[in-house]
Amino acid sequence: MTATWKIELIPVPVTDVDRAKAFYQRIGFNADVDSTIRAGLRFVQLTPPGSACSIVIGEGITAKTPGTQEIQVVVPDAHAARKQLVEAGVEASEVDTQPWGDFVHFRDPDGNSWALQAVEARPNG
Repeated sequence: MTATWKIELIPVPVTDVDRAKAFYQRIGFNADVDSTIRAGLRFVQLTPPGSACSIVIGEGITAKTPGTQEIQVVVPDAHAARKQLVEAGVEASEVDTQPWGDFVHFRDPDGNSWALQAVEARPNG
């Protein structure tokens, strides 16, 4: 029997933790944790609505360069997701329809890129 694997946390490199936290909260992420562990180590965990996986931003979290992270998530409706982003003041692409789903793209204030993919069904549920 194969053990179940679930992605828990994806580090997202940012230059200004408070600005990034406010951005993600504005688009609907829940701020689960915001803790300064020690000088130079601040851990901010944010979870997208309905997701079992979170992102982490902060100080001392990752050596990645801000603006280099790419994340793709699944949403039920690309048009509704785009509308929510635009209403929150985020510059989002038009919906791009592909044979494998509808996509919306946007970037956070540091340039980290997000792709929202609407799919009707996934092979593994």
